[in-house]
Amino acid sequence: MNLNPNPTLGAAPKVQVNVGSLADMGKRFVSVWKQAEAGAANNQTHITFLDVQTMFETLSPRRLDLLRHVRKHGADNVRALAQALGRDYKNVHQDVTTLQSVGLLVRDGRKLAAPWDELQANVSLMPA
Repeated sequence: MNLNPNPTLGAAPKVQVNVGSLADMGKRFVSVWKQAEAGAANNQTHITFLDVQTMFETLSPRRLDLLRHVRKHGADNVRALAQALGRDYKNVHQDVTTLQSVGLLVRDGRKLAAPWDELQANVSLMPA
């Protein structure tokens, strides 16, 4: 994966953030698997939250600001990121850990990257 934070040096894909069930995740997996078996390339990335509340907590305004900053500027480490954002190290470290655990931030050693140009959220209004 390209960790270059400069969006002008190659477009990064978008990530689809969904609220859905384990069954929904399984259906997407099977669909992509069948496409791969048929020889079709698939460059989709999906992150699924099981409920809206968890998605909103994970993608808080501060965390979205952090993602935008890292996408635009990169970050050599968490301390430098906290200083650049003018935020407390401990809080930034927690945000980085959370965003990394769901796949929205990527680490290469101590360096951080947000390899997405776009984050698209989908919330179904239909019952599961």
